[in-house]
Amino acid sequence: MRFSVVESGYDRRQVDACLDELDLQLGRLAARVEGATGSGREWDQIRLDARHLGDFLRRRAAPAEDATADPGAAEREAAALLARARAELEAARDEARRVREEAYAEAVRARREFEAALLARRRHEARVDDILSGVR
Repeated sequence: MRFSVVESGYDRRQVDACLDELDLQLGRLAARVEGATGSGREWDQIRLDARHLGDFLRRRAAPAEDATADPGAAEREAAALLARARAELEAARDEARRVREEAYAEAVRARREFEAALLARRRHEARVDDILSGVR
């Protein structure tokens, strides 16, 4: 089972088609099991499992039908989700901007400290050279 990834998860039509195909295959399997000879506990369990899976697949279709009864509710929910996602995106951008500015300021501060330390070391080195040249 492979589904195309879309903005909000997986492509619903592909998932529904896959579940419908699974329901069809389970129905065929249940019919084959019913026709199979034998009455052992294994066969009873297989029949029961096939029925439960079929019932599950039929039940999952029921909420989708209820949602289509009020298409406005789905649109309102989608709009609310979109608004919340946009607000979270804007907050994340603001946070990223703040972190970037702090990192830049810290890098400038570190560079200035490094350059000051390097200059002090060079002055110290030059002074030591002057002292050592006079020792000869």
